[in-house]
Amino acid sequence: MTLQETQDAIVEEFLQFDDWLDRYNYLIEISKELQPLDNKYKANEYLIKGCQSRVWLSGELIDGKVVFTADSDAIITKGIIALLIRVLSNREPDEIISAELEFIDKIGLKENLSPTRANGLVSMIKQMRMFALAYKTKMEQNK
Repeated sequence: MTLQETQDAIVEEFLQFDDWLDRYNYLIEISKELQPLDNKYKANEYLIKGCQSRVWLSGELIDGKVVFTADSDAIITKGIIALLIRVLSNREPDEIISAELEFIDKIGLKENLSPTRANGLVSMIKQMRMFALAYKTKMEQNK
């Protein structure tokens, strides 16, 4: 599934719910789908700066694609990072760096988060793009 198709699917899923209470509940359900994060990644060096909750993010380059794993100590935040992983994981670095994450606005996520959670969302995306940029640079150096 392309990045755009994945975003479109998320938008369709969220539009099934009329109010944000139901959408928050759906985020909680999504959080349960997140693969467990190895405890070695639950260290300060993997914490995302700028999040009110603790969010740990790891990225590995596997066969030219960045594969993300993450966890959070807050259930809504865990659902948000699970959505981001669904869209951005298993993509080539350039695709992650240049991705227009329009699903965020289309489902109304940013405006329905507290200001601190909205800042955390931006920090999560920034950190995922930093992983992609680092792996892109590494790949170019190895050519």
